[in-house]
Amino acid sequence: NYWNAASFTTPSSYLHFATFQGEISADISFYFKTSAPYGVFLENLGNTDFIRLELKSPKVVSFSFDVGNGPVELTVHSATPLNDDQWHRVMAERNVKEAVLQLDQTYRASQLAPAQGHTRLELFSQLYVGAAGGQRGFLGCIRALRMNGITLDLEERAEVTPGVKPGCQGHCTSFGMYCRNGGKCVERYNGYLCDCTETAYDGPFCTKDVGGFFEAGTLIKYNFMPEAVAGASKDAKVVTHQLTPYEANLTKEDVAFSFSTSNAPAILMYVSSKTQDYLAVVLRENGSLQVRYNLGGLREPFAIDVDQRNLANGQPHSINMSRLNRSISIQLDHYPPVSYNLPEASDTQFNLVKTLFLGKVYETGHIDPVLIERYNTPGFIGCLSRVQFNGVAPLKSALRTAAQGKLVESNCGASPLTIPPMSAATDPWHLDNTDAEFPFNEERVIPDGVNRDSAIIGGIIAVVIFTILCTLVFLIRYMFRHKGTYHTNEAKGSGESAAESADTAIIGTDNPETIDESKKEWFI
Repeated sequence: NYWNAASFTTPSSYLHFATFQGEISADISFYFKTSAPYGVFLENLGNTDFIRLELKSPKVVSFSFDVGNGPVELTVHSATPLNDDQWHRVMAERNVKEAVLQLDQTYRASQLAPAQGHTRLELFSQLYVGAAGGQRGFLGCIRALRMNGITLDLEERAEVTPGVKPGCQGHCTSFGMYCRNGGKCVERYNGYLCDCTETAYDGPFCTKDVGGFFEAGTLIKYNFMPEAVAGASKDAKVVTHQLTPYEANLTKEDVAFSFSTSNAPAILMYVSSKTQDYLAVVLRENGSLQVRYNLGGLREPFAIDVDQRNLANGQPHSINMSRLNRSISIQLDHYPPVSYNLPEASDTQFNLVKTLFLGKVYETGHIDPVLIERYNTPGFIGCLSRVQFNGVAPLKSALRTAAQGKLVESNCGASPLTIPPMSAATDPWHLDNTDAEFPFNEERVIPDGVNRDSAIIGGIIAVVIFTILCTLVFLIRYMFRHKGTYHTNEAKGSGESAAESADTAIIGTDNPETIDESKKEWFI
């Protein structure tokens, strides 16, 4: 068991097990964490033979043994202190060929066994985890102790041993960073747990997106006040989370969610109140994203056109928005956040927050008629995921209830697969005036014409080189065309007389000086 652990609380505390059977080979591994500068991890004794693993100093781990040839000690030195209350791994191995000690898979020491001598490790005492007799006892936690492939049950022995406790505390100190997206690390005696309750994520480490697919007319109604429960459509999922009076009046909001749809217009999120205050995030008719704040003090709601691009393109998009008093910051997808400010005439307090809607608005109180007329029918069709509003996760809460409706949990909330083109407002290279001059370094600019000329010149050079090579081959073949031939008169003389040999034939010829050039012999 990876988390089978024991905590040693006094220098004299230890656990004992049956004698370690490692005569020919020993393979030991475990994790430890401590704030003490030294301590014996484990030891097993014989008449003269022994085996011991020890933290000798804050930066040194030792592996020592004796098989009858005299004590042998291997040490590894860490660059940083090991008594930092963090987990460290020790692996030690001994066989008839060599001994090896490794720390944190980084530091390693080894030593060959002598060619002659004893090879068997003969032990008879019990195996002590922690120092027997209280000598340099280990203070801290040891877990996942394996010896020759067998995991020792430290927790079972610790339950009946004074000075030793099962499990380890402080797991979150070492592993708390693995709880992502706002998940809280919770200590367990045999490990830790990531609490994802207040996040929009799920899974062991709060990294799994929680998403839902909305059909036409589906909505989620998340109530912050009990009296807001009444009045919801049959396709709505209703969840209640009562706010304190302090939480019901907001000067700060944090909103985050992801969406994908091919339909516009639509209401993505709407937060109502018992007054006329509201917050809305909508997709307009052209698919662009708009945020609308109405906190009072203005004749018309304050509208922020986040991006003019069509976001109803079937691709996942994410929005992260925060407001503190008048300052508003909005980040779309992977682009840098953009800052906005409420007008001076606008109030800054969101009074008496009542209900949060996702997908569609079904409200009995005051509601902006523009939203109802333009964006509320037929409702949002698509995927919403990882929805979070001020520390609550309305979509996740609705999916965990047994209410009926057309909302289906889905893994549709993946991160954007493609990054759409950057908007003109955020593109640093965008030029509003097509006649505007752009400064550049003329010395480093290469016109297209130069590139084309270079290609033509290169082609001509290649043709010339090829022609020269062909000419050289032709000349060489012409100069050496007679090489390998020679002339002879033997055939002529012997063919015209019946002499017994070629020599007598030549002597009997009228004109021995005449040589027929047409007769040749070829050797191939």
